[in-house]
Amino acid sequence: MRGALAENQMMSSFRSLTAGMFVALTLAATPAAAVTKVEPGNRNSEQPSIPGASKNRTKALKTTFDRKYEKVLGLLRRDRRLIARIKDAAKDFGIDPIHMIGAIVGEHTYNVDAYDRAQTYYIKAISYLKGSIDFQYDGEEIDDFIARPQFDKCNELTGSKAIWTCREDVWNAKFRGKKVDGKAFPNDRFSAVFFQPFYAGQTFGLGQLNPLTALMMTDRVNAVTGARKLSHTDGKDVYKAIMDPKETVPYIAATLASAIDDYREIADFDISANPGLTATLYNTGDAAGRARELARRNKRSGKTVYPEENYYGWMINDREDELRALLDN
Repeated sequence: MRGALAENQMMSSFRSLTAGMFVALTLAATPAAAVTKVEPGNRNSEQPSIPGASKNRTKALKTTFDRKYEKVLGLLRRDRRLIARIKDAAKDFGIDPIHMIGAIVGEHTYNVDAYDRAQTYYIKAISYLKGSIDFQYDGEEIDDFIARPQFDKCNELTGSKAIWTCREDVWNAKFRGKKVDGKAFPNDRFSAVFFQPFYAGQTFGLGQLNPLTALMMTDRVNAVTGARKLSHTDGKDVYKAIMDPKETVPYIAATLASAIDDYREIADFDISANPGLTATLYNTGDAAGRARELARRNKRSGKTVYPEENYYGWMINDREDELRALLDN
């Protein structure tokens, strides 16, 4: 028993050390003097326009954005164990837990409706995981697809985020909306074509993550928490990680921490104090690509061009005090 206890304590220390190393490496990646800190609050005085698709989804549910907002707040107020998990994950990944609250609230206000209890997400997951889940398009499994020569350069990279980002870039450049080797490919996102077998655009779980995002984050989650690594060859395992509330919380944290890192390392902006910006990036995806575009705009401009929140992030910043109250108890 003592041996097992010692081993558990050693693993816990290792994970804490690994989490600290992620934070330390992030902070060391760019000289502190080169980074512009973005203060809390919105840059836009009024909320940017909400897309029609979000309005249509909400109308179809016979509800309103305000009712959906209050419903997800009710879920978070009632489930103190979930709040505790959010706080623990935020600490592990070196971020303020308000970023995780913002992402969850934003998703359930503008994209989906919240369940009354976190446990319902798990029950929903079980119903989906009864059948087979294969990542494929038009009979071609993802494992065979990424074995095509166009993806060879990605195999030289290390780390799940770098590898899957490379594969997504190759998809956009070489396959999206094109005919390759006699086969036509849709003009749609890589994640929608290969990684959403139920129907295009579908995301799942408390964090509404798509499987491609989970695959990108799996190395970081493994390094920080010790969780098993996900594989594109096991669709059920990937979906369990994004649908089970206990498993998905670290993936939400990793996604947000990665966005903060991208903006610091690529665009020289520290957005760690602005949950509306991280919520915006969680909503739009491709934080690294957006950071690169912001860096290009700043290079061309004679003045500092700051990142801006979208409609989703604007609401999070506007209600930050109310959202922070969820973390007080």
